[in-house]
Amino acid sequence: MNIKVKDLMVKSVITTLPHKTVGHSQSIMARNKIKSIPVVNSEMELEGIITSSDILKDFSENTPLSHVMSKKVYTVPAYSDVHIAARIMRNHKINHLIVTDEKKVVGVLSAHDLLRLVEDHRFVMKNPPTPSKKKKSRV
Repeated sequence: MNIKVKDLMVKSVITTLPHKTVGHSQSIMARNKIKSIPVVNSEMELEGIITSSDILKDFSENTPLSHVMSKKVYTVPAYSDVHIAARIMRNHKINHLIVTDEKKVVGVLSAHDLLRLVEDHRFVMKNPPTPSKKKKSRV
């Protein structure tokens, strides 16, 4: 499979800052129909991620994202093969990977994007190895 993460990722990433509030992120998610938002600093370097499941918990709308966001964020370089991204998502039971280039956020890859790849049949199934036709003789 020669498809790279950069071929599937969403490039127009909506980000937010750590000092913004839970209410602000809820409105962004609802308006844009998204399930996660990378939390970045002023240099677009990743500091955390806020997901829809994070804000389902009982937090005030005025709670800063820095108190709610997950600071352990799984990332993948844009030039990686998609099977690497799929393995990271499966192994860590996550639905979104942040795509980075030299510590800067450049995209988001979701499980939905990987499912679309399968649905569009943009992958090539490897054939199983064929048995050898040579007779093995033992002497």
